[in-house]
Amino acid sequence: MPELTWWQRGVIYQVYPRSFQDSNGDGIGDLAGVGARLEYLAALGVDAVWISPIYPSPMADFGYDVADYCNIDPIFGTLDDFQQLLDRAHALGLKVLLDFVPNHSSERHAWFEESRSSRDNPKRDWYLWRDPAPDGGPPNNWLSRMGGSAWQWDAHTGQYYYHAFLREQPDLNWRNPEVRRAMDEVLRFWLARGVDGFRVDVLWLLIKDAQFRDNPPNPAFTPGEPEHHRLLQTYTEDQPEVHEIVRSMRATLDEYGERVLIGEIYLPVPQLMRYYGASGDGANMPFNFQLLNAAWNAAGIGRIICDYDRALPEHAWPNWVLGNHDNPRVASRLGAAQARVAAVLLLTLRGTPTLYYGDEIGMTDSAIAPEQVRDPAELRQPGIGQGRDPERTPMQWDSSLPNAGFTSGRPWLPVNSTTSVASQSDDASSMLSLHRRLLSIRRSYAALVDGSIEHVTANGNVLTYERRSGTQRLLIALNMSAADAAVYLPPGIVLLSTIPGRDSGPITEGVDCLAGGEALIVRLG
Repeated sequence: MPELTWWQRGVIYQVYPRSFQDSNGDGIGDLAGVGARLEYLAALGVDAVWISPIYPSPMADFGYDVADYCNIDPIFGTLDDFQQLLDRAHALGLKVLLDFVPNHSSERHAWFEESRSSRDNPKRDWYLWRDPAPDGGPPNNWLSRMGGSAWQWDAHTGQYYYHAFLREQPDLNWRNPEVRRAMDEVLRFWLARGVDGFRVDVLWLLIKDAQFRDNPPNPAFTPGEPEHHRLLQTYTEDQPEVHEIVRSMRATLDEYGERVLIGEIYLPVPQLMRYYGASGDGANMPFNFQLLNAAWNAAGIGRIICDYDRALPEHAWPNWVLGNHDNPRVASRLGAAQARVAAVLLLTLRGTPTLYYGDEIGMTDSAIAPEQVRDPAELRQPGIGQGRDPERTPMQWDSSLPNAGFTSGRPWLPVNSTTSVASQSDDASSMLSLHRRLLSIRRSYAALVDGSIEHVTANGNVLTYERRSGTQRLLIALNMSAADAAVYLPPGIVLLSTIPGRDSGPITEGVDCLAGGEALIVRLG
């Protein structure tokens, strides 16, 4: 096997900067705050920090509406602040990844302001403009992922523009070579500063149907789902031409050495695999989100692992995501005991794991009162569970009230102070200690980094698999239920159990009892 790159060996940690650490008392996390917590991340044992958007923005979608791709929003700091953070991270051995949001800009971006100024403006074709339908309505039936039509009428120029998300987020026209060149320069701007890679937002949405055909109805639509699910996204996502764009982005990053291109792509596995590129010239890692919404049982998770591993092209490197800023937190989905099992799963599977901030201390979704809702997804489609505020609440650093060490001011979202880094740091049985041990074991055993995954087996609700590298073999056993369960264990040494009190040490061959919610790592032989 060729020597692995840093992003194949490493663990990525996602920081949602508004919620990580506030340094100036305005209630919003910032770059200085992130920088002040880098030592914590290095000690935790992660290898790279992915920072969600920090660009200038009106914050209609909290930074995913970019008004300037080559600067920092004053809420977060300055370019100098970012450079200091980057340099400090590198000194600590941490890589830094930025969010790249190329599908759409803010309506206040200078490009769009020019585009909407007149039909003959040179940047008119940088966005998707269409004449009204014969009845004067939208050009077709495309729907916004934030609710309602995806077309916004512009009275000044007498046309509609397309927005896959909020009307404040017009979609760029990636069929236009000038847009591609401009976005390539954005990548180069940050790469030249030393950024180690990018997570590309909604990568599979960049190209839309050239004929603007209506999307067909979705026969499986169920009332209560997001409105855009009424239609199959046949002409608004995963278009064949998108792969040329992915290859171009990858080629740019490759010019700068060992950088990583990660794609946010919510697609079934067969389509997802195509984003690696036919010869490995696509995204280094199209994000694998299968664990985010999977039914939590041994047979189902085992099937996901096997099917994904078999589907990977020979040149492809796997990855796994257990939580992020768009989905309920692991501890809320699964409960505290199974969140510990899930941590073992994430950090022992073959491939690169991504860890969402706060999951290492078992943070749960916070209750958000109606008057505290900030997320436009919930404000526009209330009551259907699309709100993402609960999983974006501030990091819980200590036991100080009312804001758990996050800010001295009023936090932008309420703080859930039920647990904290400080309260768990010296507790050997805590979730934080479990993550520190898992990350230490991962660094110590090649089988967990470059090893194969073999013998994936579900027996009742116990999932077992083996990681192997040369003569080194590790057995992972996960009890994915609350009931005790019998499991056959070969002779070996227990390296870790998620149940406090189970001693590490040698075991003899035979049937053992896994407590409900227990996970084991056993060194075999």
